[in-house]
Amino acid sequence: MYRINQIKLGLGETTDKIPEKILKKIGSRDLFISKWNIVKESLDAREKNDIKWNYSVDFALVRRTKGESTEGDFIDDKVRAKLKKAGVTEASEIVYRVPLVEAFPKDFKRPVVVGFGPAGIFAALILAQAGLRPIVIERGKNVELREEDVARFWEKGILNTESNVQFGEGGAGAFSDGKLTTGIKDVRIRKVFEEFVRFGAPEEILYRQKPHIGTDILRRVVRNIREEIIRLGGEVKFSSKVTALRLNGKRICGVQVTSSEDSCETDRKGSCEGSCEIACDKVILAIGHSARDTFEMLYNADIAMEQKPFSIGVRIEHPQELIDIGQYGKPAQELGLPPAEYKLNYKCKNEGLTQGRGVYTFCMCPGGEVILASSQKQGVVVNGMSMHARDSGRANSALLCDVRREDFGSDHVLAGVRFQEKYEHLAYRAAGGRYAAPAATWGAFRDGRAPHVESCLPEFAVAALREAMPQLGKKLKGFDSDDAKVYAVEARSSSPVRILRDKTGQSLTAMGLYPCGEGAGYAGGITSAAVDGIKMAEAVISAIEL
Repeated sequence: MYRINQIKLGLGETTDKIPEKILKKIGSRDLFISKWNIVKESLDAREKNDIKWNYSVDFALVRRTKGESTEGDFIDDKVRAKLKKAGVTEASEIVYRVPLVEAFPKDFKRPVVVGFGPAGIFAALILAQAGLRPIVIERGKNVELREEDVARFWEKGILNTESNVQFGEGGAGAFSDGKLTTGIKDVRIRKVFEEFVRFGAPEEILYRQKPHIGTDILRRVVRNIREEIIRLGGEVKFSSKVTALRLNGKRICGVQVTSSEDSCETDRKGSCEGSCEIACDKVILAIGHSARDTFEMLYNADIAMEQKPFSIGVRIEHPQELIDIGQYGKPAQELGLPPAEYKLNYKCKNEGLTQGRGVYTFCMCPGGEVILASSQKQGVVVNGMSMHARDSGRANSALLCDVRREDFGSDHVLAGVRFQEKYEHLAYRAAGGRYAAPAATWGAFRDGRAPHVESCLPEFAVAALREAMPQLGKKLKGFDSDDAKVYAVEARSSSPVRILRDKTGQSLTAMGLYPCGEGAGYAGGITSAAVDGIKMAEAVISAIEL
């Protein structure tokens, strides 16, 4: 197979034109493309009057001779020169292979995975595929029951602190846009995408420049992966929380689990009656960025952690058509294009509180909605979510400002957690002591006419957003329009701590403990968290001693 880039299609052309375009670029009339597949698809909208789809394609060639097609070694110097001139290269196949476990020690203990968000899901899947029969401990409920708890919270304001937008099967990503964009490059990304497709995601995520699944499809996908883990001999225990680590010196020897469903199993006879210990010597810690009580437990257990900077701000919402026109020049539907996306940033220049601070958009949800994402009593936090169709007619993203360690007001390792809690509690108070997002138009917030929103943010963040917005409006026309709506508070873009690990992936202070994913401070999104989970599964497999 060969690979060619920069195959362009106009908005009125279908992908059926791709073979013709490839041959035209090669410039040979006696060659024929016998098979082809799209490797990468992106949209080039820099010239609004000439928007084009851009493709990278893998293809196979045959030679057409007197009306017949022949395969084989017909690539002579002449053809080779044409291929080279057209930028054609040999296609490289990306294959991920699960590490093999050839034998198990007599005292082998099944590995434990704590948390069942993207990192935990893929850690458990790899372990199961390697034959290690992992035990997954998830404090929240399965996705079916979790959906009911989230709906009850949104409709009636009844918060279940153990089953919500943050906690439960699929993690926070299960109630999001399900976007898979990432800044990392890793062979494991292909493995993640292929598994998503295998378990129900659309095949287009394998080649889209900005792939997304959508919260509706993603919830089905994670359920299917769970069933596969169980089929391979793993266990997934929901409504079960790790409340303590058991250490023998500086080595993990077990975890204490509290279960609200009496679902825990132990090496002892009988049930654990709501609380038990699981003997284990390898624990993958994939707890997510909102497990604040678990951070506290780890701190009390002297697990090495450090403060980590994060961001705070609001969700900003516009009509999707405004974003489409800003990016495409016309509404997306009129052009036959998907809802437009954006990614904006600005570095503050004013002296004082804002100097040098970054303001940026994050987790943009085309055709989505702003949602309440609380997980603690008397705290309000917002996020964004989209269905696969992205057809709500509204666009939103986080509009965030950097939070530095010196802003925390303390050198305590959990000071960032307390910082987040402070502003989430203020948002709850600003909403009148109920679970509702304080909201206002951008014009009102800019002009100081929205004290209920302003009170949910630190002074430096308010000043930074006001400085940045006119500049962001220059990058995307209409972004700073007066009637754009802002919702407070967006405080969980990333973890406020990093759980330190060494080159083998293990905690600096507890051998056999493998911190990973967003909660541990090593990822920032579904894909990077899943990849980190795979890495830690590989580390566990490589540490098995016969």
